[in-house]
Amino acid sequence: MTGVAPFSVEVRGLTKHFQSGEARLDVLRGVDLDLAPGDRVAIRGQSGSGKSTFLQILGTLDRPSAGTVRFGDRDVFTSSARDLDALRNRSVGFVFQFHHLLPDHDALHNVMLPAFIAGVEPATARQQAADLLTRVGLGARLEHKPGQLSGGEQQRVAIARALVRRPALVLADEPTGNLDPHTADEVFQMLLDLNAEAGSTLVVVTHSDALAKRFPRRLHLVDGRFVETDAPEAEA
Repeated sequence: MTGVAPFSVEVRGLTKHFQSGEARLDVLRGVDLDLAPGDRVAIRGQSGSGKSTFLQILGTLDRPSAGTVRFGDRDVFTSSARDLDALRNRSVGFVFQFHHLLPDHDALHNVMLPAFIAGVEPATARQQAADLLTRVGLGARLEHKPGQLSGGEQQRVAIARALVRRPALVLADEPTGNLDPHTADEVFQMLLDLNAEAGSTLVVVTHSDALAKRFPRRLHLVDGRFVETDAPEAEA
């Protein structure tokens, strides 16, 4: 399965504010960040500090109020909405706290969906999805719908879906925040292992200090800007 060629990410002067009548809320205040291909970064911060907002902008799900995001030499927000959709499908994988699986589709078809959207030949998409689900321990549950799976199993499906196109950039927003500690640790390690194998860049928002310490880079979002903390003694 061939993925997108790795690219660097450059964020400069990123700001985001929300307006409600005369009240203005400044969430991001001139964020700068450089990511090399294959970087693994954990982002922490208080609730409401803008972590999820940053991740959505980085993944082109939202646009900034000002500033730039570059994937390699491409200034992504100069693209049309249609081109951004294509870029997102091809280059970015998302894992959310709440898996957002389609309830009427089985695990196999949930994972196949990004490949379908990209126009991948159905037999190829099916094989890629089945292979990934087998890798995450669900090879015997391909035809099970989300309601027939445990929370941890549903999140494994979501991880497989995020990785099926072998994106260059994987973004995870509290990917284990809805799981018990033991299941969270298993699912999180699976995400780290699969991502390291693919060589993609991984950015994870987490409230867990224990999980954040497994990353070689840790950022703390404070007053709308990043503060880089010391690297952990041992990497995952």
